[in-house]
Amino acid sequence: ITCSIFHSNFVLSVCQFAGAAQSLGAGAILVNPWNITEVAASIGYALTMPADEREKRHRHNFTHVTTHTSQEWAETFVSELNDTVVEAQLRTRQIPPLLPKREAVDHYLQANNRLLILGFNATLTKPADTLGRRVDQFKDMEPKLHPELREPLKRLCADPKTTIIVLSGSDRNVLDENFGEYNLWLAAEHGMFLRLTTGDWMTTMPENLNMDWVDSVKHVFEYFTERTPRSHFELRETSLVWNYKHADVEFGKLQSKDLLQHLWTGPISNASVDVVQGARSVEVRAVGVTKGAAIDRILGEIVHHNDEKAPIDYVLCIGHFLPKDEDIYTFFEPELPAGPASRANSLNRFTSNSTGLAAFCRKAPLPFPAPEKKGTSTLCNGHWWSRMRERMTMHEGPSVLDLKGENYFSCAVGRKRSSARYLLGSSSEVVSLLKELAACRQ
Repeated sequence: ITCSIFHSNFVLSVCQFAGAAQSLGAGAILVNPWNITEVAASIGYALTMPADEREKRHRHNFTHVTTHTSQEWAETFVSELNDTVVEAQLRTRQIPPLLPKREAVDHYLQANNRLLILGFNATLTKPADTLGRRVDQFKDMEPKLHPELREPLKRLCADPKTTIIVLSGSDRNVLDENFGEYNLWLAAEHGMFLRLTTGDWMTTMPENLNMDWVDSVKHVFEYFTERTPRSHFELRETSLVWNYKHADVEFGKLQSKDLLQHLWTGPISNASVDVVQGARSVEVRAVGVTKGAAIDRILGEIVHHNDEKAPIDYVLCIGHFLPKDEDIYTFFEPELPAGPASRANSLNRFTSNSTGLAAFCRKAPLPFPAPEKKGTSTLCNGHWWSRMRERMTMHEGPSVLDLKGENYFSCAVGRKRSSARYLLGSSSEVVSLLKELAACRQ
């Protein structure tokens, strides 16, 4: 192996039962050591292999070895360990109470600067009736804004005291089609892309995000899409999603288990990715791409753009988010609430060294151009944070946020267990709540 790494004219032969076969199998010759004829044929092929194929195989393995370092393995391991902790918390967490709508509306009316963070899928959409649909009608299955929300949303967007963010895992085109006519902020692909509907898209995506795994995962998704009727996959810039919500339920579950086995034993066995399983979907995204990780940069840009005079004193966060993305619910508070009584706890318990909300209070992000992406600016690159800190002043924090516990309402839609403080049963209840907020607009 050492010779093969440093000299491209060598051919690597690996036992197909060895652990390294999963990592180096694409560039090496895999052999069954118990089959003498096969071993001899492999040696003969290696000795007569054309120079260009030797070089190609060597380049592939050399890139793999130098890219998948011990540091990357450690980061992936820690990420998976954190996922295990999150899953354990979800299993043991108490079921949150239903949202007290009257209380949420009353506090909304008393606030001077409100922030509404809304999910899209299964939150602002009308449940799709897929019975009787044909496979060629996937266009009709794309998420659409609930028709009863058009007027209430316009009224809320017209309120100068209210700022609305639609934060979704969907791509930019989907959000543009549904919300292009409203005066609000759009955050696509889990917050990796951001724009005010009157402006251009910006990116919060780090420059060093490793996306080398995309092609191999795409091949697996294509394979299972062809073999699972009424399933489809979405290719996004930071993730890939295989969706089988319109397929047969039992068959879709069996296929998803098989798909996960193909992923873990093949293209992502050593890649820095997170696999997020939804109710009827499988998503592969780069490590660190979550809504909670992006919300601080999003809010910093919004505050900077709006030049806020009054501090934000009311936050309503509603969404049907996956467990991986529920860190957005806890962004505005230092710890998970134990129950309804904890709502009275002030959110001003952050210290100057804390993360999450406190870190956001000290940020004043500014966009920097990204030459490699035309028409898209970037909010985060190698020097972004250092430049931002040089421009901020110590008095900016208190002027950005004045949020207390009783003015923060986080709501999970259609979830039995969640990190959110409250629950809403379905998107119909979200529609009812937003209609009530729009009707009592001052």
